[in-house]
Amino acid sequence: MDINEYLSTKKKIIDTALDYYLPKAHEYPRVIHEAMRYGVFSGGKRIRAILLLAAGEAVGGKEKELLQPASAIELIHAYSLIHDDLPAIDDDDFRRGKPSCHKKFNEAMAILAGDALLTYAFYLLSKIKYPPELTIKVFEEISYAVGTFGMIGGQVVDIESEDKELDVPTLEYIHTHKTGALICAAVKAGCILGGGTLQQTHSLNQYGAHIGLAFQIVDDLLDMEEGKKGKKRKSDLVKKKLTYPAVYGIESSKKQVQMLIEEALSAIKDFNHKAEPLRQIANFIGERGY
Repeated sequence: MDINEYLSTKKKIIDTALDYYLPKAHEYPRVIHEAMRYGVFSGGKRIRAILLLAAGEAVGGKEKELLQPASAIELIHAYSLIHDDLPAIDDDDFRRGKPSCHKKFNEAMAILAGDALLTYAFYLLSKIKYPPELTIKVFEEISYAVGTFGMIGGQVVDIESEDKELDVPTLEYIHTHKTGALICAAVKAGCILGGGTLQQTHSLNQYGAHIGLAFQIVDDLLDMEEGKKGKKRKSDLVKKKLTYPAVYGIESSKKQVQMLIEEALSAIKDFNHKAEPLRQIANFIGERGY
């Protein structure tokens, strides 16, 4: 399969679903719905949502039924990016070449847009048409992944670690929680809703954990390359950020990525051809840093 064509096709499907589920920009109060949509449709490959679809389909789930929870995952991701860019956190004026939400609107509206997206994501999850026990399990997985024991916890430790001496355990905690937790939750949610067995869920949890960490290490590598080109983010100019290349060096970081990708692929080695998109996505993540 052509992974780029696959990702492009799935992104269009997810974007269509997001447009359908989100309140229209003209709905009152208009400004908050405009800000929400601005944050959601600011670019990005929709990797987390696609992973939920791919994991669900790998165990027999149907794309049409998985689109609503996949959209919810993407709303949560968009909320996290809007809040990351705020002056009190990373203080970035641009996101993917466009003004950040707080620059396009204002800081108060960006905070509220992020809050609204997170809240609306759980509203969407509450409406999915699955047996109650599966819905509750997915609620549990996702809410845990984005809370203080997951994404928010990683963000807190990241903030507390700025301008301090590099510490490897802290770095790994930040990456596995701030970025990896939501990626892993997306994979597990897809497996649960797709009807996966306990063994399949365990295997996909391992897969998600490995690609989640690999994804962030690759981001660190790409950020370093951007820095060499004089394209450092505003936040990087004033804050000393913990990164894998800074601790391990570029070559060791690349080797770590490849090891994680191999472990992710090994975790799903017993899955049939329906898991091929998951295998290709893992390789795609690994190759981004080269």
